[in-house]
Amino acid sequence: MSPILHKVSLGMATLCLVLNGLTAQAQVAPSSGAGATTSPAAPRGGTAQPSALPAGVNINNLPPSMQRQIQQQTGQGQQPGRNVPTGRTNAQPTNNGVGSPIQDNTGVNRDRQSQEAIDPSDTITNQGPQTTQEQLEDGYEAARIRERNEIRRKIFGSTLFNDPAATNPFQPNITMATPRNYIVGPGDQLNIRLYGFSESDFSQTVTPEGSIYFAQATGIGPVSIAGLSVEQAKDRITSRLATKYVGLRKSQYGPQNTFLEVSLGAIRSIRVTVTGDAIRPGTYTLSSLSTVMNAVYQAGGPNELGSFRKVQLIRNNKVIATLDLYDYLLNGTQRNDYRLQDNDNIRFTTFIQRVEITGTVKRNNIFELLVGETLDRLLFYAGDFASNAYKGRVKVTRLTDRERKVVDVTTPEFKTFVMLDGDVVGVEQLLDRFENQITIEGAVFRPGQYSLDQNKTLRKIISTAEGLKGDAFTGRINIVRTREDLAIENITVNLANILAGTEPDINLQREDQIIIPSRFDLAETAQVSVMGEVNQPNSDLPYMANMTLNDALLRAGGMRESAAASQVEVVRRKKDVDPRSASAQVAEIIRFNVNRDLSINADDNKFVLEPFDQVIVRRSPNYLVQTYANVEGEVILPGSYAIRSKDQKVSDLIGLAGGLTPQAYIEGATLVRRVILSPDEIARQQRSISELANDATRSAVEVDAISPDKPESIGINLKKIMATPGSSEDILLQEGDILRIPKLLETVRIQGEVLLPTTVKYRAGQTFQDYISQSGGFTNKSQRKKAFVVYANGSVDRTRKFMFFNIYPRVEPGSEVVIPRQALSLTPQQILGQATAITSSVMTLILGVLAFRSIR
Repeated sequence: MSPILHKVSLGMATLCLVLNGLTAQAQVAPSSGAGATTSPAAPRGGTAQPSALPAGVNINNLPPSMQRQIQQQTGQGQQPGRNVPTGRTNAQPTNNGVGSPIQDNTGVNRDRQSQEAIDPSDTITNQGPQTTQEQLEDGYEAARIRERNEIRRKIFGSTLFNDPAATNPFQPNITMATPRNYIVGPGDQLNIRLYGFSESDFSQTVTPEGSIYFAQATGIGPVSIAGLSVEQAKDRITSRLATKYVGLRKSQYGPQNTFLEVSLGAIRSIRVTVTGDAIRPGTYTLSSLSTVMNAVYQAGGPNELGSFRKVQLIRNNKVIATLDLYDYLLNGTQRNDYRLQDNDNIRFTTFIQRVEITGTVKRNNIFELLVGETLDRLLFYAGDFASNAYKGRVKVTRLTDRERKVVDVTTPEFKTFVMLDGDVVGVEQLLDRFENQITIEGAVFRPGQYSLDQNKTLRKIISTAEGLKGDAFTGRINIVRTREDLAIENITVNLANILAGTEPDINLQREDQIIIPSRFDLAETAQVSVMGEVNQPNSDLPYMANMTLNDALLRAGGMRESAAASQVEVVRRKKDVDPRSASAQVAEIIRFNVNRDLSINADDNKFVLEPFDQVIVRRSPNYLVQTYANVEGEVILPGSYAIRSKDQKVSDLIGLAGGLTPQAYIEGATLVRRVILSPDEIARQQRSISELANDATRSAVEVDAISPDKPESIGINLKKIMATPGSSEDILLQEGDILRIPKLLETVRIQGEVLLPTTVKYRAGQTFQDYISQSGGFTNKSQRKKAFVVYANGSVDRTRKFMFFNIYPRVEPGSEVVIPRQALSLTPQQILGQATAITSSVMTLILGVLAFRSIR
């Protein structure tokens, strides 16, 4: 089967499914009754779209016979007398006296529909439950309203007349002086005053018959002034009053000595009808001073079909004036803005032709053009081109009788190209490129963009950039050029030869980029480092020419007091070392004896450094900061004492403290020393503890956290030290050592797995077991063979084993007896492991015995 036949068959199958669905829907449709709809309403402005059609299938695209069949099956079509719940119908509403007018705060009466900020038909009213067809219709109506509002938003000038945020614009000035051409009518109040030789006030309101009545025994009676202007009414009133007041005119009785003044007091209201394509057509009650523009605003201006260029003022069934609203919107003029009279009709005609302009113009709107107006006039309406617009050509999309076409209009044709209805004018932007830009960067005083018109050669652009910097590398520069095919090309130039005149100058082109490198950019950043005994060690100093050794030491803050001035080294790297030499020298070390006075006079050798030299100032070999050791307890002068020599010992410290007191317990003396562990030592201890703890079948380990800096007690035998000072028992002192000599101790402390841990009095001759007995004895968890004694001087002695007997250590004054606790019972895993190991050993032994017997 061919692809075309396949598609046709699929289409027919889809159509059959649609018809079956519609037939089924018609069969189960509810019957008409109370509250039921006899037939679904058709969508506004077009053929009904049945709800059973699949998504994307439009009934209008089906053949006419098929459309009639579907409509018959679904029972569509608007029945006479049915009210569609979509708000206002397509017919334009008029004020026929139905509904009372509403008076706003300006004294102007308007109908209720005119109070809406938008078209009243833009609202959808729901009356009770809706059928599926009514929901579809309401969705179509909402889409139509959105489309209509979008068109109004784009039409130029619509927001001026229909802006909900505006408060009472385009109101007539009721405090203005009386216009001489104002037409007097019933309801107007005239202020008629005589002054001069005779004075009188005849102010009154014009009667519905159009007359005023002069009473006060004047005998004049009614005077008809309706339809006359204020000036004409004044002449008529003067003529009638002159029969009574002869001073109003110059006569044979003398000159004029009485004067008449006529002005408006309260003004009347008039009713004006707005018809045609307006936002809010209807009848409006306005002030008699209102003009056509006041009524145009009250009606909201033209709607999406109304014309801005042809608003007619109809009076007595004749068009007496035509307003062009563009004159007011664009020029501020109000030609033909006549003052309204009672029963005037303002008619908004249908727009003549509309053209939309988009792109880079100042106003992107839809404009209404008169017949014969050209593109140049459209650009005037749009505010002309924007600053970044391409003015050489605009693109006009035009509708023909059959399809669309595009017309390119160039600048000379703007004044002669006549616009037609439906044209869409597109104005493009300028190209994002420069027609005459060149760039120079690098070692020049003023890098940046320049014009090719004034800098056509390489020497000229360098001169315009105020010349080269001193660090410019002129032996090789680059010109990056963009060719016509947009490929990037690199051009290498010897600038030094061009500046010297030995090579011709280079002509530049558009978008050329001249790059002049700096000599510093082509070299590694050179530094000189100073390390060791200086005030600012590890200083990396930027290398400078003629920098001497003393200059570098000065930049590093000078030497410290601990510096060895005779041990200053300069380490200099070797270059171009022979790689085939096994003993090639890769660095050179130069030693100096530098005077601590870094002044110029002291710089005798003036050793000049080179890039990447390293200056090392060694520490004086015998330089030490003052250190102290402390002695506490039973000495004559306890306190802190300076360590005078490297071989100063504990006996020397006691001598400095004046010796021991009679109460000193020499056997309990302790030396406390700060132990600082390095990171490697800490890691090694932690690793050992972890390995020991993992062997859970042999022992259980509980340790404190390892501290890198903590004090520890060192057990010393001060009795032997004092007997033979300087012997091997006499320990060398270190900074921060604390020698503690207690008073004579008379107690013993028992801790650990005993029934009652306690402290008892020391008694000579008592053994280890005696002190255990005083604490209640061992418990069933005591590990007797591991018991130990901590003596007052910090030393420790453990229990020893001889055959089946435990030999316990001796107990002295100030001792602490510690009885450890047995390890926890084995876990099931440990028992299983040990049982497996024992079983394996036994089986190995049995197999060995059997093998031995078999050999025999």
